[in-house]
Amino acid sequence: MELKFLRVKEGSGKTVSTPLRISRLMAEESKIDRECFWVLHLNTSHRIIDKELVSIGTVDNCLVHAREIFKKAILNGAYAIITVHNHPGGTAQPSKEDRSIWRYLDQSGKLLGIEVLDHMIITPTDGYYSRIEATP
Repeated sequence: MELKFLRVKEGSGKTVSTPLRISRLMAEESKIDRECFWVLHLNTSHRIIDKELVSIGTVDNCLVHAREIFKKAILNGAYAIITVHNHPGGTAQPSKEDRSIWRYLDQSGKLLGIEVLDHMIITPTDGYYSRIEATP
């Protein structure tokens, strides 16, 4: 009998230590002219395993679903994720829809055993919003 194992995908990327560091890491992506949604897959040391573009939307909307958010995170063996999306209009404040999808993704992550460390919004003017920084 031959046993086959999946190989661990090494976290060769940068360590994600602060929302400011993430916003700098995503500086080029913040300038895209339509909303896009990325997932940073992290190992147990919070090193980036992968940066995945999950969805491309319109100037003010981007459709996401837990199925797409967590699919590659599961395949990568990610310990945790951080979601990042841009607001081309320049405002870093989350919309009602942003907050709703964040709650949904938090619940999905708990079911799957993949921690959602933060949800971030980035803007073309180097502004950003981090849910963990905004939470008292």
